[in-house]
Amino acid sequence: METSLMLLPQAIEALSALAHGHRLAAFRLLVRAGVDGLPAGDIARAVGVLPNTLSTHLTILSHAGLVRSRREGRSIIYHADYDAMRNLLGFLVADCCAGHPEICAPLAETAQECCPQA
Repeated sequence: METSLMLLPQAIEALSALAHGHRLAAFRLLVRAGVDGLPAGDIARAVGVLPNTLSTHLTILSHAGLVRSRREGRSIIYHADYDAMRNLLGFLVADCCAGHPEICAPLAETAQECCPQA
């Protein structure tokens, strides 16, 4: 897992890309789908948008570095970029505790519930 420091312009672009209901829904769907990802048509149906509209949303998410794609035959498979997601989350919570770990404890508990250590 490669984690790097995200700079303010990158964070703004990523947050801006997620600041739309359909894009946020598509990104969350891809996060749940895992590394295998989903075909564009499946994402469009799940999110409830037309394929050409979804294409625009996925392009914005891709330019922000939050999703990646690959071609499989005639399908384009999209998947979340987990390194970019971790970097954005790290940017958002950097210095959140200000020396008071109890502030971030609920966030750590949520992450532990989502992704327990093996």
